[in-house]
Amino acid sequence: MAKKTLVIGATTNTARYAYIATNMLLNHGHEVALLGIKKGEVASIPIQNGFPALENIDTVTMYIGPQHQAEYYDYILGLHPKRIVFNPGTENPEFETLAQSKGIDVEEACTLVLLSTGQY
Repeated sequence: MAKKTLVIGATTNTARYAYIATNMLLNHGHEVALLGIKKGEVASIPIQNGFPALENIDTVTMYIGPQHQAEYYDYILGLHPKRIVFNPGTENPEFETLAQSKGIDVEEACTLVLLSTGQY
């Protein structure tokens, strides 16, 4: 089943995992919303800045380090996602505990691996 996914840390840099994950999500039939600090597009999807109004987000996949996540806590929690995937290097015990207290599933996992192994 397709899961609408918000990629936080989206980038047009083809060498970055956020870019690769965006394309892999699309290839697996998932709808994607992109949030990043620089404007641009990935697969014709605009990278949004700030805190865009989004609905029906199933999964948030994190590609920003914990030192940059605090400003997004309220925004992400306000989207009421079913889960947040903390990719390698983005693990954040403080935010993970906060999300779990709001009933959001938390996974410390790699989006690319989850997709590749059919566990997404």
